[in-house]
Amino acid sequence: MAKKNRKIQKLLVANRGEIALRVMRSAREMGIKTVAVFSEADRIAPFVRFADEAVCIGPAPSKESYLVIEKLVKVCTDFKVDAVHPGYGFLSENGAFCTALEQAGVIFIGPTPNAMKVMGDKLAAKEAVKGHGVPLVPGTEGAVNGLEVAMSVAKTITFPILIKAAAGGGGKGMRIVEKESELKEGLERAISEAQNAFGDGSVFIEKYVAGPRHIEVQIMADTHGNTCYLFERECSIQRRHQKVVEEAPSAVLTPELRKRMGEAAVSVAKSVDYRGAGTVEFLLDEKMNFYFMEMNTRLQVEHPVTEMITGLDLVKLQIRVAEGEKLPFTQDELKINGHAIEIRVYAEDPANNFLPDIGTLTTYRPPQGPGVRVDDGFEEGMTIPIHYDPMIAKLITHGATREEAITRMERAIDDYAISGVETTLTFCRFVMGHQSFRSGAYDTHFVRDHFAPEMLEGADPEEQLVAALVAAHLLQDRSPEHAERPSANGTSAWKLKRR
Repeated sequence: MAKKNRKIQKLLVANRGEIALRVMRSAREMGIKTVAVFSEADRIAPFVRFADEAVCIGPAPSKESYLVIEKLVKVCTDFKVDAVHPGYGFLSENGAFCTALEQAGVIFIGPTPNAMKVMGDKLAAKEAVKGHGVPLVPGTEGAVNGLEVAMSVAKTITFPILIKAAAGGGGKGMRIVEKESELKEGLERAISEAQNAFGDGSVFIEKYVAGPRHIEVQIMADTHGNTCYLFERECSIQRRHQKVVEEAPSAVLTPELRKRMGEAAVSVAKSVDYRGAGTVEFLLDEKMNFYFMEMNTRLQVEHPVTEMITGLDLVKLQIRVAEGEKLPFTQDELKINGHAIEIRVYAEDPANNFLPDIGTLTTYRPPQGPGVRVDDGFEEGMTIPIHYDPMIAKLITHGATREEAITRMERAIDDYAISGVETTLTFCRFVMGHQSFRSGAYDTHFVRDHFAPEMLEGADPEEQLVAALVAAHLLQDRSPEHAERPSANGTSAWKLKRR
């Protein structure tokens, strides 16, 4: 059903850091006033200064600030806000938040609560798309109840298998089981981890896809029945099942396969009457067979590479769809222009199992030049908060060819000056120069198969051991308010030499 047009005059951005700033910039270009909400830890952050209005909503822990729905709705009412953009993370896929806003007469820039609910549960998502011709990985149709059922399923689809949490993501509640003797322990660990991470211990089983590539398709849908795919992103360079390097388009998709995957993504979106920006994620096996994995009902961290190859501003499109406008293009009008690569610059130590490295940015000078984009939320002298995801910035390069995008990324990484904390820049520089990446012959096992800490310039085994011991000690001393963070926190006891 078409949505009645409603012009947005004032937008609250229910997020922080680089994504809050990125959304506000597009809103300003559209003549829309912005309201920032911030925790006490983000009081001096650039996104707070950039907004037209800003209000503190609580202490640093997100459960006392960014995740409190009542506080956000009150700010909307007090500041006479027309709409809310949730960014990604926090409440971006929370149906209760969407419903609360709608009840307050505020537009939620995103899909419906029902679409979030269905696609937020992997089992419900598989059930929803089953009748739409979308390829699915062989496995259970519902949650696994007990070891006996799990064993029966595993023997039917054959080992190795993958146990996955029905709710959530980010690699939590996920276990690869290679053989029958490992099933009991793998099942118990997956259930326990899923329960602790998501409050839901439901898990299901899929056939483990060997040598998989992680390919996702960006879709955009309006409220007039139009849905288009904005091509794919390759997201196979990961640590702990979380992405670090993304590129668009994929180096291995043929035009025919790209079309099939794009059309499958559109079918997934239509299965839940989707609206706005969304991402449909697929696994691609060694034989170029693809399988639906899940749908993220929000803007992705890696959306800039899609913007670079299409020339579209996805945030502006989200806002226009939320206002009730039709998509300003058809599928046939969309074209791929060149190649783009994004790396995530995390305050993490890649020589110490990518443990977060908290500290102050004593030096912070991002690169510049043709085809280089930096989406960041920090400035020199700022401290990386311990309470949130440790991403400092996203570095994106664009070139006429994949080779040009890679060499431009190498130059940009070398020009990126950061001191005071360890970052993933050294690892990403390693990736750019690795033959498997340059040839396009890589999969989600890149880190396992090709990377070791000693490969980084300046790494020393003894210093790595000291760093691990220090990190373990600090991890034991973490206060309860820091426990919400998804990965361990520790300060590195050594510094890598920058390339």
